[in-house]
Amino acid sequence: MAGAGPRAALGLRRWLSSAAPAPRLCVVGSGPAGFYTAQHILKVPRRDLPSEGAISALPGPQQHHGGALVDIYEKLPVPFGLVRFGVAPDHPEVKNVTNAFTQTARSERCAFYGNVTVGRDVTLPELQQAYHAVVLSYGAEDNRVLGIPGENLPGVYSARAFVGWYNGLPENQDLKPDLSCETALILGHGNVALDIARILLSPLQLLRKTDITDSSLAALACSKVKRVWLVGRRGPLQVAFTIKELREMINLPGTRAVLDPANFTGLESAVRDAPRPRKRLTELMIKTALEQPVEMQAAGAAAPREWGLKFQRCPQEVLPSADGRRARGVRMALTRLEGSGDSAKAIPTGDVEDLECGLVLSSIGYRSLPLDPAVPFDSQRGVIPNSSGRVQGVPGLYCSGWVKRGPTGVIITTMNDSFDTAQSLLEDLQGGVLDISPSREGFGLVESILRSRGVRPVSFSDWEKIDAAEVARGKAAGKPREKIVDPAEMLRIIGH
Repeated sequence: MAGAGPRAALGLRRWLSSAAPAPRLCVVGSGPAGFYTAQHILKVPRRDLPSEGAISALPGPQQHHGGALVDIYEKLPVPFGLVRFGVAPDHPEVKNVTNAFTQTARSERCAFYGNVTVGRDVTLPELQQAYHAVVLSYGAEDNRVLGIPGENLPGVYSARAFVGWYNGLPENQDLKPDLSCETALILGHGNVALDIARILLSPLQLLRKTDITDSSLAALACSKVKRVWLVGRRGPLQVAFTIKELREMINLPGTRAVLDPANFTGLESAVRDAPRPRKRLTELMIKTALEQPVEMQAAGAAAPREWGLKFQRCPQEVLPSADGRRARGVRMALTRLEGSGDSAKAIPTGDVEDLECGLVLSSIGYRSLPLDPAVPFDSQRGVIPNSSGRVQGVPGLYCSGWVKRGPTGVIITTMNDSFDTAQSLLEDLQGGVLDISPSREGFGLVESILRSRGVRPVSFSDWEKIDAAEVARGKAAGKPREKIVDPAEMLRIIGH
């Protein structure tokens, strides 16, 4: 569409004003990718954008479809995906995007159907029969594994499960992590790793004002963890976290940063010509390493809790306790870097080091899973092969978000990525690539399939009843909401 001329604009006007049947489209997944895709198709006014100018990444004039109908399917009874279950409880400002998503869901041309698992309750081929186009936006519901001995020992958890536990994701409510040790080790140098470190070390009075779940707050109140190491395979110039999260960690009350100045020798000159975000991030780490207050380092005057970054260490094995019943540490291969910048590779030197800890959290990335054998899937990269969101070799099938590009980036990244997919779909509608002449029943067909299988979908107004119940419970406890973590209880509230 970039650079489309007056003729294309005229064609678009004719297409919009023609008496063709309304395209029926469906989106699988109600996280940011799903909602932003629907929002762009429907042209719902965008409020609560993550930042100014974030749409500028999109090419050419923006199309929308004045008559398209969009149905959003979600396996849980509640919407919003990682905004609800991934964003840290102490980052409420990031969750404001749900206001825009709510506006989209309330559009008369949009419908939400929760409590429906695509692939089980209704198959993808059935959705393809019911809709003119299907967009897969179901995210990454698995995590990458370490692939080392001992990673299944008690005391070892994936970051995904731990974040799900404190954020109320139903599947992680039985996690019951053992927080009885003093030292925790987080493998990974991304924002999720910093989120977990912050939650483990935050003063309880800060967490009590958030929407963290009641049960995880109770567990954290009894936690003995007072030291957290974040360990990465590469060096300070390759960390993936951002300056906002690092600054929050440095400024966390009652906690001190332990950074070894030796890790930062010569880095000031190395980042002189680096992009500004990388330069500022490195300078903050250097400043923190060099300027740790003398009084904090004085014996007996240390903050009650501490955290630090360790570099150029790659996990080789989780070490078992003497009785073999739980983790007691991690054996690390020391590494050297080959190359520079983001493409630097960590090569083991042959030396090892054992780091003692009682809690190991693996934060090395999320992973998408294939939904249906008919959909091509690159299991190496964990994505659906696509071109601008068009699934390769399957006309009428699209993808957006993490399942399209991999589990990277922040909400703005997903927004631009989803608008790009929606744009591809709209261009295919306008160009006749998508044939909308045969009418499709949409939810009418899906509803009869679900009924025959004993599945009762949850509507958006049903969700608003659950939402109101959560907010009311939260108010009583001085919190923004008290999340309901049991799907059966959610369904009871709405009379299912």
